Amino acid sequence: MSYIHPTADIDAEALVGDKTYIWQHVQVRSQAKIGSECIIGKGVFIDFGAIVGNRVKVQNYANIFRGVTIEDGVFIGPSVCFTNDMFPRAVKMNGELQDYRDWKCYETRVKTGAGIGAGSIIVCNTTIGKWAIVGAGSVVTRDVPDYAIVYGNPARIKGFVCPCGNKFPSRKNIEEDEIVTCSKCNTSTTLQACPDLS
Repeated sequence: MSYIHPTADIDAEALVGDKTYIWQHVQVRSQAKIGSECIIGKGVFIDFGAIVGNRVKVQNYANIFRGVTIEDGVFIGPSVCFTNDMFPRAVKMNGELQDYRDWKCYETRVKTGAGIGAGSIIVCNTTIGKWAIVGAGSVVTRDVPDYAIVYGNPARIKGFVCPCGNKFPSRKNIEEDEIVTCSKCNTSTTLQACPDLS
């Protein structure tokens, strides 16, 4: 059984999974899908057609727009904002107001276990890899590899992290796929080739 706060606005055509908690002033539009065992914090906006997997935590005032897919076990920090238009315009050339049919929606995917820090902006047409970490206040403008730690504006790779949260030893680049073992949990992880860490 899910819990939905009385002030939340959940469209009748949205799907909400079992044991999901939706708190105050959340808006979930039609055809949005939210998995089971999620926590959707106060003031979150989930646009029509957006997909949120299972056991996802979405913190207060995050904005998840159409075209965004969030896989299982992802953490979305407070006030994170996803985008979905590479060339935004409010009106057509003749001055008429545009609607969603007048522009291309670019997709974004956040893979399993990734974490996105507070206040980050995720520019559309990107993928954030599994178990990656995006530091607070970052602007993500290109794909983030699995297990990478990125931060800054624009966000750049600063290292790699185990799914347990332990940072792997620093490295300048990964010329070919490499297996590393975590010093904390002893889990082996394959890091894919990623020569450009600038």
